Amino acid sequence: MVALKVHFLLIPLLMSIMGAAQYMMQDAALLSYIDQRFLSLERRLEKCNQDVLEYVEEFRDFSKTVLSRLAGLNTAKAEVKRKVENLLTRIEHAQRDIDYFGSVTDSNACLEVHEDLVEQQLLEEAEEKKRLKLMLNASCDHVLAGIKSLKIVKKTGGKHGSWMKDPGKKHTKIYLLSGSVNNVLLEFANILTFMENNQTLKARRVPLPLPWEGTGHIIYQGFLFYHRYGSLNEIIKFNIQRRNVADQMLLPGAGRIPAYQLSPQTKIDLAVDEQGLWALHAEPETGGNIVITKINHETMAVEHSWDSPCSSRDAEAAFMACNTLYVVYNSPSGGTSRIQCVYDVLDALNTYINPALHFPKRQGSHSTVHYNPKEKQLFAWGDGSQIVYKLHTEQKV
Repeated sequence: MVALKVHFLLIPLLMSIMGAAQYMMQDAALLSYIDQRFLSLERRLEKCNQDVLEYVEEFRDFSKTVLSRLAGLNTAKAEVKRKVENLLTRIEHAQRDIDYFGSVTDSNACLEVHEDLVEQQLLEEAEEKKRLKLMLNASCDHVLAGIKSLKIVKKTGGKHGSWMKDPGKKHTKIYLLSGSVNNVLLEFANILTFMENNQTLKARRVPLPLPWEGTGHIIYQGFLFYHRYGSLNEIIKFNIQRRNVADQMLLPGAGRIPAYQLSPQTKIDLAVDEQGLWALHAEPETGGNIVITKINHETMAVEHSWDSPCSSRDAEAAFMACNTLYVVYNSPSGGTSRIQCVYDVLDALNTYINPALHFPKRQGSHSTVHYNPKEKQLFAWGDGSQIVYKLHTEQKV
């Protein structure tokens, strides 16, 4: 009986021991697997490290090779440069010798060739002057002798702006462009409508697809010509009736500096006289002097350019009248405006510095001064006022 009880007690104990042994064997197998995996990872990391070291060593060797070859190239470059300089020196010496012997043996022939070239140049200049006179239809026989009087037509209050008539049309419409950057053209039926207090209510508003810059725009033959805002030197030709851009062009050399020092908002100033459309601007290459360009208003092509002797320094405006540039000067603080430089593009001898032409009865400054060849008057914008100046002209001598 006792033996039977002992037997029953030993069976669970043995079962427990066997289960524990089985779990220990499984744990040992798992630990062995993990150890093998770690050993594999360590071997791979070791190989990767070895590869990196080899790559670094190869890169160092490559760098040394490249630096060595670059040093060789620098040496070769210096040698080539030395040989080229030596060759240039020899060529220069040989050229001097050739020039000397040529001048000794053929001095008479060279003199004849030189005289022929001068004669040909003079002939070409005469032909060019004749062509320009024909192009400009040089029927203008008068010059500005004085500014007789002024009339303040309106005071809108804006500091910068431009107003004008179209000298190429028979109608009496007035056009107003307010501000140095804007895109709305105001059109009035006549001068009386423009002068009324509620003038903006009676104006026809013409929105532009591209805004203007400065105050140097002009209206001619039903088109508005203006410098496009944001561009260096693009001039837009806008059809006022159809309200669309008819053409455009780039004015060479323009737009880098103001046309007039005292009107920095205007880089390109467009003008109209008896001969059509002109552009006025200044260039650094001319020392800030004003450049005159004749533009074909139909094709928007440059016909000719002149470098005038008139400086843009202390200038506030300018206008063209009868092929002649008149530049208006003032003081930086504002004072009496005066014309101090006159330049005839067809006759450089008719250039006058300080001809003593003063604007009458007025202290201030001008944003724009435009000549109307049809009415022989100046349409000016001065300190927010729209002004008309009547002119006194004389026959050209």
